[in-house]
Parts: sequence; structure tokens; C-alpha cells
Amino acid sequence: MPVRGQPIFQRRPGMGAPQPGQRTPMPPGARRPMHPTRQSPTGRPMGMGAPGLVPPPPAPGTRPGGRPGAPSRRPGQRYVPRGVKEGPMKGFTPPPRFGPQVSNEPLPITRSITITEGISVKDLAEKLDVRAKDIIARLIQRGVLATVNQTLDAELAKDMARQFGADTEIISFEEQMSKDSEAGVATTDGVDTAVLSRPPVVTIMGHVDHGKTSLLDSIRETNVAGGEAGGITQHIGAYKVRITKEDSPAFGREIVFLDTPGHEAFTRMRARGAKVTDIVVIVVAADDGVMPQTLEAIDHATAAKVPLIFAVNKIDKADALPDRVKKQLADRGYVPEAWGGKYVFVDVSAKQKTNLNLLMEMICLVADLQELKASPDRPASGAVLEAKLDRGRGAVATVLIQNGTLRTGDTFIVGNTFGKVRAMFDDRSNAVDVAPPATPVEILGLEGIPEAGDTFTVVADREKAKNIATYREQRAREAQLAKSSRVTLEGLAEQIKTAGVKELPIILKGDVQGSVEVLADSLQKLSTEQVKVRVLRSGVGAITESDVLLASASNAIIIGFNVRPERKAQELAEQENVEIRLHSIIYELQDEIRKAMVGLLEPVFKETYLGRAQVRETFRVPKVGTIAGCYVQDGSIKRDAEVRLLRDNVVVYKGRVGSLRRFKEDVSDVRSGMECGIGIAGYGDIKVGDVIEAFSVQKVAAELGAARPQLVNQ
Repeated sequence: MPVRGQPIFQRRPGMGAPQPGQRTPMPPGARRPMHPTRQSPTGRPMGMGAPGLVPPPPAPGTRPGGRPGAPSRRPGQRYVPRGVKEGPMKGFTPPPRFGPQVSNEPLPITRSITITEGISVKDLAEKLDVRAKDIIARLIQRGVLATVNQTLDAELAKDMARQFGADTEIISFEEQMSKDSEAGVATTDGVDTAVLSRPPVVTIMGHVDHGKTSLLDSIRETNVAGGEAGGITQHIGAYKVRITKEDSPAFGREIVFLDTPGHEAFTRMRARGAKVTDIVVIVVAADDGVMPQTLEAIDHATAAKVPLIFAVNKIDKADALPDRVKKQLADRGYVPEAWGGKYVFVDVSAKQKTNLNLLMEMICLVADLQELKASPDRPASGAVLEAKLDRGRGAVATVLIQNGTLRTGDTFIVGNTFGKVRAMFDDRSNAVDVAPPATPVEILGLEGIPEAGDTFTVVADREKAKNIATYREQRAREAQLAKSSRVTLEGLAEQIKTAGVKELPIILKGDVQGSVEVLADSLQKLSTEQVKVRVLRSGVGAITESDVLLASASNAIIIGFNVRPERKAQELAEQENVEIRLHSIIYELQDEIRKAMVGLLEPVFKETYLGRAQVRETFRVPKVGTIAGCYVQDGSIKRDAEVRLLRDNVVVYKGRVGSLRRFKEDVSDVRSGMECGIGIAGYGDIKVGDVIEAFSVQKVAAELGAARPQLVNQ
């Protein structure tokens, strides 16, 4: 048995001296000596306690004061003993973690590239033939954190290209798509085999009430003017006409007509029409002569370098003097061909349909001299003539296809929005699947409402179109925010001077984008030194509750142009005492605002709302016309009341009640909650879902300028 107190190796029987490779057992209380190679913090071997001994130099590749084979200390790093914690080391700069340091020095300019607006980092790297991470590294040095798919501002992209030795030319996305499309068109012996002749695009211009739309009606054999408020055109219409007279030299040829408004407020719309047209027909009334808007239309066409054809209309009138019109134009340098000049003059009569074929033959002759060509095989491109918001169909745009062929299902970008063609309709509301060059179509499938005049381009990549549209929308929003100027010391004196200027805030809603754009500009131009007109909000569609709330908060009036307020918006406006003015003719609206500004409103006709009824069924009665089976939603419908026919809150027709019956009996009025049959005098295009709104008109004294001072901020 082992004895207590003996060493361990002596406690076990059979255990003797330690075997080779084993540690020598230590007696109790004794300390094992340090290994000779271990060093102290002073660099002296731990086993060498005697002073005066110099430690040997460290072996190559070892850290001073470290173990053999240990990694060497980094340059500039001082030794820190084990167990000692310190903060950041002074004077030590760690090496870069992500590869070698990128030089900030730009490379010399050796080449030139072309980039588009809103180019991504990946596309820019492909243009520069460098790695995308190199561009990202340069951007990080400038404090810009970007990903591979992030779009770059034009100036930033230009600066990045300069860093890599390239000069840049920035073009629009549509221009780049046009170049790519032209490069992809098949050619044979250097001659483009896909380029064919296309129909000419003709714009009808002239003074208001000189017969532009009536002339186009006679050519189309339709009645467009009958649907216009006040007999004037306030939108851009686009129509394709085929010449059907067999003995005409131009038999079978097609002509696209653009009918632009003639009123002076639609200057911008006429200018936009001149940009997309090939020939301009100036209509001048023979009994009225040359008017200011006639000269203005001529100036627009001349600035666009478009050939002119003069149509002297209304020659069937007794007081018509066509030669006087020719003399007035000749005095201004537009000499007719019959008098030795170079301008084509055609005497026409829209009502009698005189010389219409001659006019179209002259149009085809002038078009042949221009040699109008287009490529049907390339992706479609064109221009937006008009855009509006339809409650049932969403955003709708009227587009003139100028080149290429548009097909259902194509992805496109237009201005600040994009979309996919879900459906197309021609000028007669017929559904079409293909739109060749020089064809006006109505397109469904937009993600937003484009501006009238925007460029329409078909793209293959939907994500690319979305990125470009998002980039443009962001830039437009930044530009809008930049308009709100901050108060400066220089501007303070101007504000003090204008402190006495009264302000008339307006909220403007219209049926189409072009009308809203022009109305906003024309109303703001009415501002004077005493009264300033400010458009707080403008948009397309019916007047909504948000419009009424904004008007109530900002003490503004609401103007509806060819639109009506929603039912809840009308009730809210009555509660908040917000005034809503509804108009369908632009110059009456301008006159009212102008007179309100100077407090000179004459007695006006005030509307009194009576009630509304919803059309649930229509019946065709021989010798009577279309009768609408209606349910009166609120108020009452009276037999002698005036009515509006609303379709998606847009005024379609304005007239009077022709007949009012209930259970086959004529009645004087029908109250809320009852069913009845309503016939509108002189109108039969009533559809299920329409709303008939009844009202009465009475003459009252003016209140807008004097009696309603709250309309103007004091």
C-alpha cells in the first residue's frame, strides 16, 4: 500500500523511473524552470536571469520578441505585451481592405462615347469597357453609394466617363432608340429596302369660326362640330381620310388630318400640331378676311418650316370676297400661284362641298414634292397629341405614329411614364391590332397620364423603360420642388412691394391634358399689378373631394372645364361653402375671370341644381327617338328643366328634357327614389350607366368679385 506523503510515482506499485519522452516528476513545492527559448518582455531569455547577457537577434521572418515561426509584426506597429489592452495605435495606417488603392487622377481623354439620360452603372461600364466595380469605387471616393443597376445623373455620368479617359455626348433615350432602330433596318446595296412612302400629315389651322372643323367634316362626311361646345374645337382631333373619287388622280391615297383649335388661347396646341405635321392648310373665311389668329397660325407653320396651302372658305356666302383675302395675304408676302407666286390657294365651301377634291389633290401634290418616307419594319415612334383620364379605361392617349409599326402588346415609354399597349382604336373608335406609319390611334395601357407633345417610343425591355420613366419622374419632381424659392434678403424688398397685391387662387380640372395645360397658362397670364392669378392645382378628371378640401383650406375657387364634380365632392363643397365654376367654352371662362379680377362682372346666369337620374336601360321608340329608363337618385327631374348628359363625369351633351313619363303617362316632375322614362330633345346617343343631371338657369347679380371678397387674399 502506498504511504501518505510519498511522491506519486512512489505510491503506485510497479512504477519506477519515468519512461523516455515523459516529464520528470517534480517534488512538492518545487517550480519547473523556464524553457531556454522563452523570452521576457525585455527581450532577455526567461531562463537567463543574470544581468549583462545580450539576447540573440531575431531570426528572419519572425516577430521581434515573438516565438520562432510566428508572423512578423506589421510595419509601423509597436510591440504590446500580452495581456495589455490599448486603444488605436498612433501613427499606424492600416492597409486597404478591398484590394489596391484606386487612383484619383483622371486618365487623359483618348476617345468619345455617346450616353443616354438615366444611364445605369452597368451600361456606363460597358460603354467605357471597364469593370463596373471600378466605377463604383470611384463613386465611393466621391461619397456616392451606388449599385450596378442604379441610374446616374447626366453630369455625374459625364464626370465618371472623364475619369476613365472618355469624352461624352448626352442624348435622349428616344434618340438612342431611333439610332439603334435605323442601324437594325435591312439594307440592300446601300439602299434601304424597308423605306416606303407614307400618307401626309396635314394640320388644319386658322382663326376661330372660319370653318376649319366644318371643312374637315365635309371631307370626312361626319359631324364633328356638332359635338363641340359653342361650335368651336377645343381639342386636337386626328383623322385618316381615304380619297374615294375614282376620276381623281389621287384616287385610293390616304391623308391624315389634324384639327387644331383656332382660339388664341390654344397657341401652344397649334404650335405642337405644327411640329408633327407635314403640310399646313390655313383656312381663311372669304367674308371675314385675315385675322390675328390667322397670322399667328402662319407664323407657327413658317417657324416649323412646313409647306403652306391656303383654303379660302365660305365662298358660297353673298358677301364673300376671295380676292380680298388673297390680296391681304399677298401684301404680307404670301402671293398665290395664279398671281405669279409660289403658294397654293384653293377656293372651297365646306357647306356646299365645293372644290374639296381639288384641295386634297393639291395636298397630295405638295406631299409628293416632299417625298415622305417611313420604315414600317422598325419599332414604332410618334408623338402624343392628347391625353386624358377615363374612369372606365384609365389613362388614354391619342398618339400619331410617325415611323415604324405599333402592335398590340408592345411596351413603350412616353415622357415621364411607360406602359404596354392593351388596346388600340382608330379615329372612328374601331379596335385595331396594327398601326402603320402616319396613323392616329387611341392607346390604352399607360401607367400614368403623359403630357401632350411627349415623344412616344416602343422599347423591347420593360425594366429599361420603367427605369427611364422613374428617372424622369424624379427629375421632374426635383424641378418642381426647386421652383419653391426660399426667402432671401434680395427677395424681401420685392415681397414688401407686392404686399398689397391681391391674389386669386384657382384649382383647375379639365377633361384632357392639353386643355388643362393651356388653360393654366392663359389664366396665369391674366395677372395684373393689382391682382395675381395663381393656379394651386391642375389635373385631368372629375372634381374630387381632395380638390374641395384644398380649395377650402387655401380659400380658392374651383374651375371645371368640361368636367363635373363627383356627388360627394358637390355635397362637401356646399358644406364648406366652396365655389365651383363649370365652363365648356374657354373664352367665356377667361372673360369671367378677367371681369372678376376688376370687379366688373355683369349680371350672370346662375345654375340651380335640381336632381340627377341614372340611366339603367334604353329603349328605341319609332318616330320619337331614344328613351332612357332612369332611376332618380336625388332631387327631382322636371319636364321643363335643362339637362346635362354625363358619361364618366364628363359632359357629353347639354340640352332640355324632351319627354318625361311614368308608367306611360306624361308627368310634370319625378322625385327621388322613383323610376321614369326621360327623352332628351334632339339627342339619342344615350347609354346605360350615363347620368342625367337636371338644372335650372336664372339671372342673378354678380357676386364673384365684389360680394365674395374671401376669394381674394387680403
